[in-house]
Amino acid sequence: MQTRRGEPVSTSKTSVQLYTVRELLTEDTVGTLKRIADLGFTQVEPFAFLSFGDDLRRGLSEAGLTAPTTHQSFIGGDLEPVFEAAKELGIGTVIDPFVAPDRWQTAESVGEIAAQLNAAAEVAARYGVRVGYHNHAHEIESTIDGVTALEYFAGKLAPEVVLEVDTYWVAVGGQDPAALVTKLGDRVVALHIKDGPATAETKDQVAVGQGSLPVEEIIAAAPNALRVIELDDSRGDRFQAVADSLAFLTSKGLA
Repeated sequence: MQTRRGEPVSTSKTSVQLYTVRELLTEDTVGTLKRIADLGFTQVEPFAFLSFGDDLRRGLSEAGLTAPTTHQSFIGGDLEPVFEAAKELGIGTVIDPFVAPDRWQTAESVGEIAAQLNAAAEVAARYGVRVGYHNHAHEIESTIDGVTALEYFAGKLAPEVVLEVDTYWVAVGGQDPAALVTKLGDRVVALHIKDGPATAETKDQVAVGQGSLPVEEIIAAAPNALRVIELDDSRGDRFQAVADSLAFLTSKGLA
């Protein structure tokens, strides 16, 4: 199976953002990855992957996991080490997870972010890697030329640059996640699948299927996109929420 932009992936369409279990991962990277594999996952999405060094490499190998995507800040930084390390780990897509809200307020500034990402894509291509961006609520709350800043941004990106849409933060930002994903089209290669009441309080987040987001509609809007389970935080046990989320998606035929 391939994504719309041709990157080979596992036959599974489901992954998990490791930030969800960040405390466990920091304490025991290898053991935590094995626990995730035992739940039935074959793919994970690391965060700040450079900071885990050889433990991440060993953990992925011993758990039989792959990392088709990763979060790592790189816009405006030293690009070569990021993409070289991604290539060595077999990570095909490096996603910058955050650019500060004040940079999403004007067309000029958003255009500058897009230009930086386009330039990074040229460097990444030398390593066989592609780049993308992941949103929060502020790219949705800001509007430029009558559309969300994220949509305006997408229109300035080179064809090879992709998006990972955090559908929960789209809802927090006041937009319909399924509708926005549809508008963004094939550029969306991954979705953060989260649930809860769509508030800015991260502890309100719950396992997928236990909140108010229209998860099935969201996935239907980008059926070929990687479905990345995540909780930024929760009032309950986040590892258990990951297990419950995967069980829900599996029960709906969406994993």
